[in-house]
Amino acid sequence: MIKQHKQNDKQGKEPSLWRTLGPGLITGAADDDPSGIATYSQAGARFGYSTLWTVLFTFPLMVGIQIVSARIGRVTGHGLAANIRLHYPPALLHGIVLLLLLANTINIAADIGAMAAALTLLVGGPAQLYAIGFGALSLLLQIFIPFPRYAPILKALTLSLFAYVATVFIIDLPWAEVLLDSVTPSLSLRPDYVVVVVAVFGTTISPYLFFWQASQEVEEQRASPGEEPLKRAPEQARSALRRIKIDTYLGMGLSNLVAFFIMLTAAATLNRHGITDIETSAQAAEALRPLAGEFAFALFSAGIVGTGLLAVPVLAGSAAYAVAEAFEWPIGLGRTLSNAKGFYAIVAVATLLGVALNFSSIDPIKALFWSAVINGVIAVPIMVVMMLMAARPDVMGPFVVTRRLKVLGWCATVVMAMAVIAMLVTWGK
Repeated sequence: MIKQHKQNDKQGKEPSLWRTLGPGLITGAADDDPSGIATYSQAGARFGYSTLWTVLFTFPLMVGIQIVSARIGRVTGHGLAANIRLHYPPALLHGIVLLLLLANTINIAADIGAMAAALTLLVGGPAQLYAIGFGALSLLLQIFIPFPRYAPILKALTLSLFAYVATVFIIDLPWAEVLLDSVTPSLSLRPDYVVVVVAVFGTTISPYLFFWQASQEVEEQRASPGEEPLKRAPEQARSALRRIKIDTYLGMGLSNLVAFFIMLTAAATLNRHGITDIETSAQAAEALRPLAGEFAFALFSAGIVGTGLLAVPVLAGSAAYAVAEAFEWPIGLGRTLSNAKGFYAIVAVATLLGVALNFSSIDPIKALFWSAVINGVIAVPIMVVMMLMAARPDVMGPFVVTRRLKVLGWCATVVMAMAVIAMLVTWGK
């Protein structure tokens, strides 16, 4: 992808927008995974339009923290876990990596279960067999497809998100009411409302996204002849940082736009008809059938499968990057299985455990929702470490974060911390 950028530059041409997009687009699209779809559907079904503000509110915060993670990777030539290993105590590194691996495995299980349930709704058949199939497909693609060919597949899968954009235009909406509720936050300290808001924040600003985007910047830099970490090649900074900015703004914009439409669809159909207890993305799709018609149901269900095929590799891959970097193993989807056995072992373990959890006694409905809450809780310490690293000249050289990025990143961190504190305070009420 970046190699093509260089070829275009040599010819005096700017790369096309599609070729400019990469880690940021894939990261943003992976954020709208089946777990996220369920969380957004729950918010819309339970509280109607009164939670739409959360998606608009989180957009600039999400952009800020993701650009920070991307810059750390591109400037240093190392992912987040490797940078934490180099600059912070081992106990902090191992705690963060363990929590990330736990949260990602739960999330993979929830996503694979949701994909299987959605496919069962569409075509019939055994959901557990589909769960095995989706896990095997994801694993085979990551291990045996070379990264230069695998990255475009992930990019193409981002188009599945437009199923949720199309769904909105099939149903009737009171747009004036929607716009008013979107820009005038409706706040409440009701425990169920606070938990939903924390879950929305947790599924929108998620730790696996930080690790994935930073590592993908490193992956693409290493795969491109002539590209070096910006600390060693500052002359490449202008074009690289511009690309990161465009890529991340558009990727997070797509992510939040789709989240808004999912929440809006649930509010306009399910909540309006008194259906407020939605626990999975597949259940949301099934509930749409009598209210919005077969086409809306089919679009919503197909979107669950498409986004899951994108998100599961990102979840497994981000966990593998973190663990491999922590233990200084050879890493990267650009490497063969024989050259990165430990890295691919983590990909396989996370994916297979995710499949296995769908055959256990663990309630997949609770796992689906609480995986988002767990992400919200563990995001806070990771974000603090990221922001501290991004401001250190010994880590970033002359490319420490700008004042604007510093403000956005710390605002995102504070908001996540306040949301978690609010959840804990209201938990027993």
